[in-house]
Amino acid sequence: MQIILNGKFVDSSSKQTMDIINPYTEKVIDRVPYCNEKDAKKAVEYAKKAQVSWKNVPVYKKAEILDRFVALVEENKDDLAKTLSKETGKPITQAYGEIANIPISFKAFNEKAKHLYGNVIPAGTESGQEKTLQFTVREPLGVMVAIIPFNFPCDLFDQKVAPAILAGNTVIVKPPHQNPLTLIKLVALLKEAGLPNGVVQVLTGDGVVGSALAKHPDVHGITFTGSTAVGKLTYLNGAEHLAHVALELGGNDAFIVLEDADIDLAVEETVWGRMYNTGQVCCASKRFIVHRNVLKEFEEKLVKRISALVVGDPMNKKTEIGALVTKSACEKAVKQIKQVVAQGGKIILGGKAKGAVLEPTIITDIPKTADVAKDEEIFAPVISIIPCDSVDEAIEIANSSIYGLCGCVFTRDMKTAFDVCARLECGGTVINGASFHRSFEMPFGGYKMSGIGTEGVMSTFDQVTKTKTITLKNIYG
Repeated sequence: MQIILNGKFVDSSSKQTMDIINPYTEKVIDRVPYCNEKDAKKAVEYAKKAQVSWKNVPVYKKAEILDRFVALVEENKDDLAKTLSKETGKPITQAYGEIANIPISFKAFNEKAKHLYGNVIPAGTESGQEKTLQFTVREPLGVMVAIIPFNFPCDLFDQKVAPAILAGNTVIVKPPHQNPLTLIKLVALLKEAGLPNGVVQVLTGDGVVGSALAKHPDVHGITFTGSTAVGKLTYLNGAEHLAHVALELGGNDAFIVLEDADIDLAVEETVWGRMYNTGQVCCASKRFIVHRNVLKEFEEKLVKRISALVVGDPMNKKTEIGALVTKSACEKAVKQIKQVVAQGGKIILGGKAKGAVLEPTIITDIPKTADVAKDEEIFAPVISIIPCDSVDEAIEIANSSIYGLCGCVFTRDMKTAFDVCARLECGGTVINGASFHRSFEMPFGGYKMSGIGTEGVMSTFDQVTKTKTITLKNIYG
């Protein structure tokens, strides 16, 4: 499969390629170009040229193109879902769900773009401005780079690309190096829908091309989702030329179960909030902070429920737990599990791996001093249970992390629930549900080392536009 530069399918300038491997079968399913700095420079040049005319295309015409794109996604949903499942190890039913999100998100951003109204500052709001009228308009940033992670490539494509191009920007998509195929197909469908050449391009490769794009002085905005370490580097690269940078980074979300919680509900939400996408979710609940008075009941019911999950071939519709994105990712998770045990944890389910497939794993009795109870994020189907004795201790443990993406609390007392939400140091909270909650409408983003800025229909246009004030001086009297 080739990259798309200025509306054309081409190879990289070096002609080098990368193998894309199905993590479950460990077989090569395709090859893509290995892009470098030269390719990045070309892409930016094309994007800069295209943006001059694209920014002047009326919003309703931009929306018409995206409506045609949505129709093409529906026509090609089977191929897109199967490609996504094969290249990521994601269970096929979840892959279909991710493709089904494309119409939801693009339609929502289309509507929001039509209602990006400016503001008016009436005359006389302050002394000396009695004859002056001021109003604001939104303008695009210019050329943007969208760096997208492996775990939800289509969902993040939706969040980043749709609002950026509707606002009049051009976008260079840097897909994950492990699984870029579905995103290349989506960019091809945008081209087929009538998007002009250079408005959205896609470059495959590793951090070499990502850094080259972020460093380019003609890149005006960077939107990145991924690890905190790479996010910091991206931030520094963009800072060289004061690019606008939005970061959605790692998380180690707290899942607090208080002694009056509905344990059956908490168990079901654990399955949803930790096992979905085989545990590879930034806002997945990862630290299960459980009151000792309900700890035994929670563990027993959880073991029974998790043991019933179907692990296997991601292409089988019955599969609930597929493969991790790579064999090395699985090996890292196994190493982390051993570390948790060495620091006091006890495995009560799972812990074994084969290839890129890790058994759903439950570790309990983890002391709050353990690394996983604070800053060690396990990106796998691993449930880490940390006992607590009070609400205050639960919050202390939750806030001890460098991360602050999301968090949740289970209790029947709404006063307590709201108090916990207010005291949690994170960007999103959920009451009586897992922290894995991200609607397209909500502003999604974290505190501390979990990022800068938010994404969502409510807020993304603030990240992809700049505000200009127009003043009519002495317009009155």
